[in-house]
Amino acid sequence: MEFIKQFLSEASQIIHTLDMKQIERIVDHLTTIRAQAGRLFVLGVGGSAANASHAVNDFRKIVGIEAYAPTDNVSELTARTNDDGWESVFAKWLAVSRLNTRDALMVLSVGGGNVEKNVSPNLVAALHYAREIGAKILGVVGRDGGYTAEVADACVLIPTVNANNVTPHAEAFQSVIWHMLVSHPKLKIGQTKWESLR
Repeated sequence: MEFIKQFLSEASQIIHTLDMKQIERIVDHLTTIRAQAGRLFVLGVGGSAANASHAVNDFRKIVGIEAYAPTDNVSELTARTNDDGWESVFAKWLAVSRLNTRDALMVLSVGGGNVEKNVSPNLVAALHYAREIGAKILGVVGRDGGYTAEVADACVLIPTVNANNVTPHAEAFQSVIWHMLVSHPKLKIGQTKWESLR
């Protein structure tokens, strides 16, 4: 019981220290992207890749933004990894998708990418590419935010309240944040099933 109490206490601390201004900035960017018929590319690796897939569904169905996660296509992802290397998989995928100035990347990541530590170098390469193109960069990241936090137009940092639980809290709060985004009255245009049955 002690661990459960501690974990939930940490989650409560995180909720009360999230930067609401950054969340609102992401809402505003997404509103603009939708209005100009831009697309949203959600990037993540590991558990964050699973979150990216779920988020894409919600942004498409509830918000009406054309959205994609490169990790949803396992064949292309593994072919690019095999032929070109892990570091370039996202940047090359975005190039074929003709990323442009109306579009945005949303990075879901525990660390945000760090080339020096060789952690998620594919996220860093994708962010470099997005900056070259002039696409917006949004992030929901943990730890110090890594490269994503350095270059993002808006970025929510999931604060570290216990270094032993960085990953589970970061990935759990990615879900909390994107569900908040798709529920925001400035963005939500589609009804969710259970709420429609009231």
